[in-house]
Amino acid sequence: MPNANNDIPAPQSERSAQSTNALSQVQRRAVSELLRVSPVADDLARRFQEAGFTLALVGGSVRDALLGRLGNDLDFTTDARPEDVLKIVRPWADAVWEVGIAFGTVGCKKSSFDIEVTTYRSEAYDRTSRKPEVSYGDSIEEDLVRRDFTVNAMAVFLPQKEFIDPHGGLEDLAARVLRTPGTPQESFSDDPLRMMRAARFAAQLDFEVAPDVVAAMKAMAGRIGIVSAERVRDELNKLILAAHPRKGLRLLVDSGIAERVLPELPALRLERDEHHRHKDVYEHTLTVLEQAIDLEEDGPDLVLRLAALLHDIGKPKTRRFESDGRVSFHHHEVVGAKMTKKRMIALKYSNDLVKDVSRLVELHLRFHGYGTGEWTDSAVRRYVRDAGPQLSRLHKLTRSDCTTRNKRKANALSRAYDGLEERIARLQEQEELDAIRPDLDGNEIMQILGIAPGPAVGKAYKQMLEIRLENGPMEREAAIAALKEWWATQG
Repeated sequence: MPNANNDIPAPQSERSAQSTNALSQVQRRAVSELLRVSPVADDLARRFQEAGFTLALVGGSVRDALLGRLGNDLDFTTDARPEDVLKIVRPWADAVWEVGIAFGTVGCKKSSFDIEVTTYRSEAYDRTSRKPEVSYGDSIEEDLVRRDFTVNAMAVFLPQKEFIDPHGGLEDLAARVLRTPGTPQESFSDDPLRMMRAARFAAQLDFEVAPDVVAAMKAMAGRIGIVSAERVRDELNKLILAAHPRKGLRLLVDSGIAERVLPELPALRLERDEHHRHKDVYEHTLTVLEQAIDLEEDGPDLVLRLAALLHDIGKPKTRRFESDGRVSFHHHEVVGAKMTKKRMIALKYSNDLVKDVSRLVELHLRFHGYGTGEWTDSAVRRYVRDAGPQLSRLHKLTRSDCTTRNKRKANALSRAYDGLEERIARLQEQEELDAIRPDLDGNEIMQILGIAPGPAVGKAYKQMLEIRLENGPMEREAAIAALKEWWATQG
């Protein structure tokens, strides 16, 4: 077998000392990672061996082992058919699932490891199908050539630790480059979603994409249209949640793929002229995303990152050239919230996620709407009430939205927002702002006014909420007096 050995191999061709050192580091990391998972992986492999089949750690698991970042999700490939895999893993695993069996994949859990075993296969789309056609193969080489990128087309046969690398994935890993095992045209024709995976892996691994791969992405961008919205959404999420999303998003835009899956992003590259100046909205958006990431406290936050990415998508539709040379984008946050909702629904996001992200887009300018003056208590209450459970994210988004190079202006905005957060904290302590309700509930309103359930009760409740937001907590007698005073004006 090409490049097969009992250990991670040294490269065959001559290299510089720097490249050789990089490869030796990769090898040491791989040995360490493989030793960690060996008790479970080798035990499973011996069971396949005893049944007359082979088993190899494959794809992303091998790549991540070489990078020193192998987790507890292990991917294997085998010459056993799915029904044979089930016979082998059922007596051994803690749990087994068959949701991917139509595509040749059996999943199982053993101790802390989530394992997938996939029969050697090849799959391809026809020109119109959204679902791949799966056929099983008979050799590891046949399986690896259909993988998306060379760094994912490596395998380690177990338990003997025989390394298989027919397409130079180890060298590409050391060089931090993404190439396809065959031609990129063949690869993307087989599965167009691989074009988005190129951008995702660039964002996750901080790798460069080979020029011929980028060229194929540009030429075949329209092919992404046959992929289902759900698969596009999942790939986009992985990219956005990656360590370097700017890198992947740039590739999607520059290749023309974003025009098909997220057209609002390339639309931010507004034309500029010498008479009407405004900041580059596209570059501003990517910077806001990165600044939002810097403010994350508990790991990647999809809601915050989507809101940062989409917060200004209403600007192209609302751009106006003013007579004094300025450019305005009046109400772009309202327009942007509607556009956000429409795009996220098209990408099959959950209702809750659509609601949360579009709400943040709608509110991202609220802080600036109050100008530089002192915030009233009622303004602070409304800010908290309108943000609701998204208040913490709104804090981060608002701070991230400052990309000015003017340090004095940036510091002034930061201090102003510090002041607002302090005001919110004080009022929250005094008034429990997170659960603002009227001083009188619906039953009390009906009893005081002597009315039955109906629209009038809802109207009165809303009025009492406005009074609560404006004045803060009221004594019961004062609240009753305010209700009666308002009711008298209603005829």
